[in-house]
Amino acid sequence: MKRISNTWLSVAREHGFTLLELLVVMVIIGLLAAYVGPKYFSQVGKSEVKMAQAQIDSLEKALHQYRLDVGAYPTTEQGLNALLVAPANESKWQGPYLSKRLPADPWGKPYQYKYPGTQSDFDLFSFGKDGQPGGSGEDADITNW
Repeated sequence: MKRISNTWLSVAREHGFTLLELLVVMVIIGLLAAYVGPKYFSQVGKSEVKMAQAQIDSLEKALHQYRLDVGAYPTTEQGLNALLVAPANESKWQGPYLSKRLPADPWGKPYQYKYPGTQSDFDLFSFGKDGQPGGSGEDADITNW
């Protein structure tokens, strides 16, 4: 019995893989990548939107705390930087209201802030992946209203 298995091993070592076998394996790997790739990248886009929503929520809470201390939200000109650095002539400022630096949105662009807002007390938003107003899907604006 040992002789049969040794003969089979020596025959297998001599032949290796054929070009056809390698091509079949490459096609299978390509099909799997074509199926899994888009599903993976769509999840990445969804997580960026969720991250932007969480950051807007955190900034919104910091703005509410600022208003409780100062009596009003920062002006559009003061912007979100007022959460980190006391505005000139603001004696009631108790900040900083953020533990770290001001975050950029997940696409590397600054969050937009307007006070007074047109949609709520203040408008806080990101233009989404495309950086342009409007859009749909990942390109849609992410807002606090």
